[in-house]
Parts: sequence; structure tokens; C-alpha cells
Amino acid sequence: MKIMTVFGTRPEAIKMAPVIQELLGRPEIETKVCITAQHREMLDQVVDLFGIPVDYDLNIMEKGQTLYDITERILTGLREVLEREKPDCVLVHGDTTTTFTAALSSFYQQIDVGHVEAGLRTGNLYSPFPEEANRTLTGVLAKWHFAPTETARHNLLKENRRDDHIFVVGNTVIDALLATVKKDYIFADPAIESIEKHKRVILVTTHRRENLGEPMRHVYRALRRLVENVPDTEVVFPVHRNPLVRRVVNEELENRPGIHLVDPMEYEPFTNLMARSAIVLTDSGGIQEEAPSLGKPVLVLRDTTERPEAVAAGTVRLVGTDEKRVYENAFRLLTDETAYKAMAEAVNPYGDGQAAGRIADALLWCYGKKQEKPSVFIAK
Repeated sequence: MKIMTVFGTRPEAIKMAPVIQELLGRPEIETKVCITAQHREMLDQVVDLFGIPVDYDLNIMEKGQTLYDITERILTGLREVLEREKPDCVLVHGDTTTTFTAALSSFYQQIDVGHVEAGLRTGNLYSPFPEEANRTLTGVLAKWHFAPTETARHNLLKENRRDDHIFVVGNTVIDALLATVKKDYIFADPAIESIEKHKRVILVTTHRRENLGEPMRHVYRALRRLVENVPDTEVVFPVHRNPLVRRVVNEELENRPGIHLVDPMEYEPFTNLMARSAIVLTDSGGIQEEAPSLGKPVLVLRDTTERPEAVAAGTVRLVGTDEKRVYENAFRLLTDETAYKAMAEAVNPYGDGQAAGRIADALLWCYGKKQEKPSVFIAK
């Protein structure tokens, strides 16, 4: 039985690494890995960190690439790879353009598609863009759906996916996270390592297309007020390489006391920075799952989320990008211990570190290599 895993961005690589490692350890499975390199440098860092063996590298990234460019290059690049390898199943992850296009390319050759992190939905096809469309369309093309939560399973059932083709496994990001965070981690970046131990770190990440420009500017102004009014805090902000993000960041935050603008971080130091932080402000999807595993409250700088379980559990709060709202919510967490504990001590609904094993078990069961059905992840 041959399984090919296809991914192209850093978040996909992080979440697929535990799955690949698990598949490599199963003698019944021949494992092949193809990367599209939709993102290049940040992807390579994760591939190296986890020691992922890459069989094919489409190396599609070009400066100024559009969604049209990415889609076209992956679709044609994968054609030859799939014709040569003829896998029984292609595993894709999440909601990137690589995810959807790899699923489409597999479908054109009538190869089964397994979708890891299936069933996430906001209900608005344009928010986030293009991710909501990517994951919804992948769900149509996929045969096997590896849902992280019961909510995701119900979303898939509403779209008429077969229940016996859906497996609730938890989120593989928790598997990756728990293997990476170290108790006495030393940061190579002196700007981070030199932050005094008594200082509370506010970790910030912003990169979403829908937040570019003025929405981001409002968030950054709220950050300035926070470090001015809560004196034992400092902001660490790994700034995305997108020049549109960097321009607004530099205009609002450059050379401000208590605010450290650093380059995008590799996965290992970033997860350890999360562990060192007091609160997290982000518009990223994955961080909404990771930070609660470390007991960190997350304020989501968006108006919608495809991860409602975290909101329901109380580990995450949607605050949007309004300056007053961002400031007031963050200020309360930093000054009200009861409010902080209510979020920090809530149960993470996303995983227990065993998701990759459940996916491998499910695949063996799907293709008749294992008798018993895999276990189901239940948030406790």
C-alpha cells in the first residue's frame, strides 16, 4: 500500500510531519513525500527540523506569484509525479492552494484523496480568503476525511460526506507541538533571550490578506497603548515577510520601547516563545490550536473563525481588529487574574498528541490492512 503526502507551506509541513513519521514507522505502508514549495525558505526550515525525507520537490515558488500561478504550476507539476508513483492515496492537509490543487490533480487520475484537518468551516466562502474555498472544495474531492474535532465531523455530515469515511482524530499540530517545546529553551535571538524573566511577553502575529492595511494599523496602535499602560509587558512580533505587512508595522511600531520586531521565526523557537508568553494576539489559524495546549489565552484578530470549538471552550476569543476592542480585551487579561485564569485553564479541545497514530490506523483500516477501526479523539 502506497501513501503519498503532498504539502507546500510551513503550517502544512508542521502538521504533516508527525503523520509522515508515523507512516514511515508502519511496515505495511510505503511512504512517499512530495513538496510543492509554495513557500520556500520557511518550508525548508520545518522539513529540516523534523527530518522529513522528500522524494519530490516541485519548487514552484516565484517572486510575486499569484493564486493563478500557484494553481497552474502545482496542477501540471503533480501530473507527472502521480503518473509515475500511482499511490493508493494522496494525503493533503488543511486549506492552502497546494491542498486544493493536489486534491484536484489526484482526482483527475482517480486517486483517492485523504484530507487531514478536514471539516473546518466559517460558512463564508470569502473569509478567510482563499482558505475557506480551498478546504471546502478539497472536502468535495476527498474520499477520507480526518477531522480534528466532533464539530468538524458534523460540518462534513451537513455537506453529505459519508459518516464511515470520517475519522475524528484530534489535531496533528498538538503532536508536533508537544515534541518541540523544551523547559529551559535558550533563544538564539538576543532580543528575545534578553527579556527579563519578570516581564510578561505579548506574542503577536499578523498576516491575513483581509487584515492588510488599516485593520492592521488599528491593532498595532492598540499594542503601543498596551506596553505604555501595562509596564511589566513587552511585545515580541515576528513580522511576516509580506512587504505590505512590513510597511504598516514599521510605520506604527518601529523603534518603540518595549516592542521587539523580529524576523519570521523557525518553528522550534516560535513554539518555545509561545510557551514563554503570557498572551497571544494573532490572526493565524494554527496558533488558535497550539497556544491553548500551553495554557496561553488567545485573542483572535479576526471577525470569524473556522475553529469555534476553541471559542466555545473559552481558550480563544474573537476580538477583530478594532483598536479599542483589541486594547480592552488584552488589557483585561493582563490586569485581571480571574479573567486570565478562566482562559488559561480552559480545556484545549484540539488534541492529545495521538492524532498521527489514529490517522495511520485509519488508513490501514480503510485499505483492509487492519481489522479494528481506529480510536476516536474525545476532548476531555
